Amino acid sequence: MKWRTGAREDPKPCREKDQGKFEITARDGQARLGKLHTKHGIVQTPCLLPVINPNIRTIEPREMWDKYGIQALITNSYVIWKHEKLKSVALSDGVHSLLDYPGMIMTDSGTFQSYVYGDVEVGVEEIVQFQKDIGVDVATMLDVFTRPDMTYSQVKEAVNETVKRSTPSISTAQEMMLNGPIQGGIFPELRAMSAKKMSELNFSVHPIGGIVPVMEQQKYTNLAKIMLATKSNLSPNRPVHMFGCGHPMLFPMLIALGADLFDSAAYVLFARDGRLLTPWGTEKISEMEEWPIIMPSVSNHTPAEVRKMNKEDRTILLSRFNLEVTLQELSRCRQAVRDGTIWRLAERRSHQHPALREAFLWLTTNPSKAILEPLILDEISASKETGEEKGRWEENWDWLVSAQQTPRNGGESWGGNDTFNRPHIQMAMRNLHSRWQSQKRGDVIVFHGTTPPWRDKIGELVDRISNLDYELFIQTPIGIVPYGLEDLNPWAHVEGPSWMWNGALDHIKIQSDLEKFGLVNRRVIPIDISDTEDLHNRVFEILGIGPTERDIEANKTRQIIDKMCVLYNMNYRDAADIMADSTYVMSRTGRIRNVINSNGAHIVSPRLAEGGLSLTVEGAKMLHSLRKIPVPKSFGTKKKSDCSGNGLAWVVVDSDAEPFVKQGRNVMHGFVLACDEWTRPDETVLIVNQSGELLAIGRSQSTPEELSTFKKGIAIKVREGCP
Repeated sequence: MKWRTGAREDPKPCREKDQGKFEITARDGQARLGKLHTKHGIVQTPCLLPVINPNIRTIEPREMWDKYGIQALITNSYVIWKHEKLKSVALSDGVHSLLDYPGMIMTDSGTFQSYVYGDVEVGVEEIVQFQKDIGVDVATMLDVFTRPDMTYSQVKEAVNETVKRSTPSISTAQEMMLNGPIQGGIFPELRAMSAKKMSELNFSVHPIGGIVPVMEQQKYTNLAKIMLATKSNLSPNRPVHMFGCGHPMLFPMLIALGADLFDSAAYVLFARDGRLLTPWGTEKISEMEEWPIIMPSVSNHTPAEVRKMNKEDRTILLSRFNLEVTLQELSRCRQAVRDGTIWRLAERRSHQHPALREAFLWLTTNPSKAILEPLILDEISASKETGEEKGRWEENWDWLVSAQQTPRNGGESWGGNDTFNRPHIQMAMRNLHSRWQSQKRGDVIVFHGTTPPWRDKIGELVDRISNLDYELFIQTPIGIVPYGLEDLNPWAHVEGPSWMWNGALDHIKIQSDLEKFGLVNRRVIPIDISDTEDLHNRVFEILGIGPTERDIEANKTRQIIDKMCVLYNMNYRDAADIMADSTYVMSRTGRIRNVINSNGAHIVSPRLAEGGLSLTVEGAKMLHSLRKIPVPKSFGTKKKSDCSGNGLAWVVVDSDAEPFVKQGRNVMHGFVLACDEWTRPDETVLIVNQSGELLAIGRSQSTPEELSTFKKGIAIKVREGCP
């Protein structure tokens, strides 16, 4: 019986020239919302492709489209090819008619069947041609499955054989979209090798294969290693598909690491065994009295009533429940990406399953050591087996933090020690430590003991001592921060219990932070500001000085200079030159609203919400004029060098885009010719032509690798053109 009630309109095909293209519409670090353009609609990612067995349809594909709004599904071309009745209908009417489904259909090639049953009877080119003949949207080549129990040499041979099969598969597919699976077993360096080689070929999607046995054994740490090794070496303009992954518990972590597509038959397989999928694990219905989550499919039934159903009806109902829970968790993840909280969601989920927690701690605790040591052991064992010398695996945590993270607005919810290792906080700290520049040679004063806003409590005191030879810092729950950045996110916006701010100083942590700032062999003078009564006299006594006059202008100037250095990657002397003889427009509360340069031009405005800066056209012209290095001619290197002090990144656009950019239109992918290697998502950039002439101010939506590879979507959001 075909599902027709409440039918949705069939999808419209994408534009012919867009077929196979992928674009990013929103991002949160490496996590991204995207659009995959196909002949049967534009698929919004991240999404689930439910596995449909063409012989056993527990939930009809048409119901998935009409009732659940599922935009894509996956079925097995090898199963269809092997069964004459299915094969005949598919060849004559097409796979969409066979399944009665109007959306995007992806097919597997039989590789998983080779893992389960040992071999398949179809040829490499034959199975791709068959998928083409039945009209699938995204086909899959016949790759070689790699199991966790395979040796290094066996896995390497499988990776090389998959690469070898790619060329005839692509040649056969022609204009059809084709999956290029990434294999490599549990060896991260082989995953990296596979990703690099497959990225060089003309695939549309990259599934990460061979992970089902890893997930079945709950070896989620291995899954995280596989994901990082693969993702950091793949071309970023193609969606990443987690082959066989459909448990909602894993979605937040994998999406945070860059997964775009998921598929699984788990919603049915678990239902047959009376098991329920939940975001925290798997529950059994056998002795359940109440539902752990109330979904539409079970809202009118109790668990006891469901247990009394015949097996077929019970399986159908629980399959719907599992599918609904899975879709709900994906929806939650997509919203978290929009809100900039996907890592926080992954963090929370990690506390709900021990194996998932182990994987999360591997990712975040002492990252360089946690990543490298297991891989060195892998390399040693592999070298013993093969006699090959291999270098260390790339430090992919650095890739995740330095190149991919986006700045945050709003509060930063305290999550215990996990808070320190959130990638966006790590990125903010690295920018602070590498870009902020000390201008004093004296002792270090660390204010501590109270919550922000600190300017209301010690602003006048700082005005009196800021011209003395002391570097002033404030203790926050995530580390010390220079006073000039006292309102900057995330340091001033940590939301949590008061004891975080009132606790005793961690002198070892402070010394460690000061070393990262380049401040060594400095005496630290802690000053408790929890009680501001008679604070001025107490501080003067501690410092051994008499009362001093307020110097409000000098303090405000230092604040803007510090922010220019940290947020705009400027050299301190250049920022000081810009601020020389500047004046300020103040708010009623005594905060800077606008900075006016010596020529009377408005150049920058502090943003009150998160302590950032908004650059004007006149300010952009000044920063543009300070450039000391040539116009970029390429997209930089994947391994970032130290670019501190070079100023805002430049993005070079071609002549076709130039007039539109000057008018304030966004820069689209495909029109970017080059950029500085320190271009980061959601950071301010200067948009220039090939001669280096300033065209506009914008906010990058992309990394250099994305700017060099994407052909669809917004590359730079232009804030204002510079006519």
